[in-house]
Amino acid sequence: MFWCDIGVNFTDKRLVFEPVLERALAANVSHIIITGTSLDKSQQAIRLAEQYPENLSTTAGVHPHDASQFTVQTINELKTLAKSDRVVAIGECGLDFNRNFSTPEQQLFAFEQQLKLACELGLPVFLHERDAFDAQIELLTKYRKELKGGVVHCFTGDIEQMNRYLDLDLYIGITGWVCDLKRGQALRKAVKSLPLNRILLETDAPYLRPKGLANNRKVDSSNNEPAYLPFIAGEVATLMATDIKTLQLASQVNTQALFNISSMSLDHNHAE
Repeated sequence: MFWCDIGVNFTDKRLVFEPVLERALAANVSHIIITGTSLDKSQQAIRLAEQYPENLSTTAGVHPHDASQFTVQTINELKTLAKSDRVVAIGECGLDFNRNFSTPEQQLFAFEQQLKLACELGLPVFLHERDAFDAQIELLTKYRKELKGGVVHCFTGDIEQMNRYLDLDLYIGITGWVCDLKRGQALRKAVKSLPLNRILLETDAPYLRPKGLANNRKVDSSNNEPAYLPFIAGEVATLMATDIKTLQLASQVNTQALFNISSMSLDHNHAE
């Protein structure tokens, strides 16, 4: 078995690609899904994934922060990018009413267009939400019957919000936020009742370096890395009162099911 990190920002200049990937593989994180957050970064991610098809897949989408740049032409360009066989989801898309780098109206337009595209292409969605839960749920409910599925990326909410997403048959992406004993209390409580068949694991590297991680700052320049996914998984397994192998198998099966990644590509040249 192996670990899969469903959310790594490999287009962020803070991550030096080759050594970070080498450390991930050494930690048994054998497949990584790169997060596409704009047309340009989605294209960069596809190029990377094409170089390492056994280890990398990617999403393609426009983050709500960049929704002000989203036009009808964007839809066409995104559709072209999403035809790559390395693209396994539309996103990172959704709503962020916390910073409002784009207006709520611009965000709602960009999000709905990406939901429509995901429905058209038969791809799941990779979701972002911050301080916009009700509006996000409303749009997801509207399109859920047509959607192949989706994951709530970097979920940091409470048990009530988690259950609303689960009612829509979505997966929940858990990051190192769960290791934060101060800010992560609501999430830690929610994870205890998260079904094993709905969990996905991610680092959101280089962000959200887990609290309590051994001091590797000379190696990783104080960044989070996919190599730290097993550390996060250990905390999750404890909270879920399950053993690490059970969690590892569940997250692997869920990743393959949602993103339609074959077990052969994930297990390529890999020995447990």
